[in-house]
Amino acid sequence: MMLLTRPGAKSGLHYIVEFHGKRVFDESLLGLKFDGQPPLGPGMKQVAVKPSQADETYTIPAGKTSQVRDHYNAIRADFEDDANRKLTVEIRAYDDGIAFRMIVPDQPGLKQVRLEKELTDFRFSKDAMTYPLLLDGYQSSYEDEYQARNVSGIHNDWLIGLPLLTEIPGVAWVGITEADIENYAGMYLRKGDERLALRTQLSPRIDHPSIAVEGDAPLTTPWRVLMIADNPGRLIESNIVLNLNPPSKIADTSWIKAGKTSWDWWSGDYAANVTFTPGMNTATLKHYIDFSAASGFPYMLIDAGWALANRKSPDDYAAVADITKFDPAVDMPELLRYAKEKNVKLWLWSHWTSVDKYMDKAFPLFEQWGIAGVKIDFMQRDDQQMVAWYRHVVDLAAQYHLMIDFHGAFKPDGLRRTYPNLITREGVMGKEYLKWSARTSPVHNTTLPFTRMLAGPLDYTPGAFGNANRETFVGRNVQPMSLGTRAHELALYVVLESPLQMVSDYPERYAGQHDFEFIKQVPATWDEVRVLGGRPMENITVARRSGKDWYIGSITNWDARTVRVPLDFLGEGKYTAEIYADAPDADQNATHTTFSTQPVDKTSILDVKMVSGGGNAIWVHPSS
Repeated sequence: MMLLTRPGAKSGLHYIVEFHGKRVFDESLLGLKFDGQPPLGPGMKQVAVKPSQADETYTIPAGKTSQVRDHYNAIRADFEDDANRKLTVEIRAYDDGIAFRMIVPDQPGLKQVRLEKELTDFRFSKDAMTYPLLLDGYQSSYEDEYQARNVSGIHNDWLIGLPLLTEIPGVAWVGITEADIENYAGMYLRKGDERLALRTQLSPRIDHPSIAVEGDAPLTTPWRVLMIADNPGRLIESNIVLNLNPPSKIADTSWIKAGKTSWDWWSGDYAANVTFTPGMNTATLKHYIDFSAASGFPYMLIDAGWALANRKSPDDYAAVADITKFDPAVDMPELLRYAKEKNVKLWLWSHWTSVDKYMDKAFPLFEQWGIAGVKIDFMQRDDQQMVAWYRHVVDLAAQYHLMIDFHGAFKPDGLRRTYPNLITREGVMGKEYLKWSARTSPVHNTTLPFTRMLAGPLDYTPGAFGNANRETFVGRNVQPMSLGTRAHELALYVVLESPLQMVSDYPERYAGQHDFEFIKQVPATWDEVRVLGGRPMENITVARRSGKDWYIGSITNWDARTVRVPLDFLGEGKYTAEIYADAPDADQNATHTTFSTQPVDKTSILDVKMVSGGGNAIWVHPSS
């Protein structure tokens, strides 16, 4: 990346990005516009530059890799304009991308800042193919399908959520996102003034919609991240978003543990071969606790309805009530006793407004109860105030040894490095949509790893065993189906990253199903990740390592295909591959799989055959 200052018609601060000698972004703007002031950027001259570098390795309690290397070269360049206004630009160059941010020092005339917008834009060197998430506005849960559009075909009024995946033909794959959002507003993209340009757009404040960021100087923008690689799989392997955040503020992270959890919400009020009436009641929740215990899962998630807040108005979760008072149908003391007896820890759902009002007394009480974490829902904003609220929540939760799962959330920004108790979040159109639509299809599933997952883990809630093809699928609230084959569903546990991984279906759906052995076996956190092939909206194959074992997940869209999977990443010695594959008739009977084992080593190449909407899940472990 090169910084430029230009006089005349192109006056201002610009940057250029090249990859392997080819232009990725042409001269693109940098700058800021404050209320009542000329733009900060035009007319600036460089007055100082300081290079630096870093190379360190740190560990994280849960993620795509257990160890993370943070290796970059950096410069910090200071600029001034004719009015003696100052601006600093900091740039880091990694093997897997670059990042830059702007810093406005405390200075006369800018001691208090009211930022209207950033001037930064991204001017593509060619008409790139993009995969945008188009949003209706800034108050969004980031839940929609991804599109495929050339930059030149993007409409000026479209609001694009991040991350944005792009392919610049013959040049590079690029993921645009941001990292370390602190005391700032979330970033979006819109079509710029030029045909091949996108410009930044900031989420406005709720109290002052014409202003994005308000406060005292110094002001530091989040990192603007450009993940760059020669194929899209390398972007998935990157930890650049984590690396751009400060180190952990939690000294002892031993209580932060990844794991799988049963979940009472997905199946609706469904029951089979039980003596109790299903619903939000003690007997039903004990049934799920039993299921977690029998399956070796460390957690059970109790979703909406357990607290009085949710029972007063079942269809309006925004009702604010005391989340420490539970519904009469839920004997919480008994559930806590029972879960402890079964060696299962509980997670609790809550609406964010209730957390906002009661967290100071609820969080210490939850710690006394032995609660593992809180799933917090329906924020649907990333303005400056809400961004600050996220940080306050995870900081307070860490003090009481509570993990956090944000739902109705904006995209990750790497905050989980600083607060690793932020174990996962939604910010994605997940499996829940199949209860009322056919929108989370195999096409959507093959797109998510290359788009939303570039920013971090996603709570997509896999595990549905009522598998269906397009002809037999029916959206329904009770005993819902999934689109795609059973093997496709198993593979999602490898393809999609989430240290809190749901096992979403009703316990009896898994009874007597050999395929469930893969779900019980597959980890929720990893030591290493490799993407072995694929393209967005088409297919993907991911290999993840835990200890000496490897897990390989392959999924396809509605096109049947065979992919070759070389196992050259294996260590020396002999291994056994346990393979859960689409049965030959799985395109007609989506629940049908085949199971086989075969000896393999690092010279082996597997031919993975997938039917329409299909998949393949493999556990590779050293032979005894």
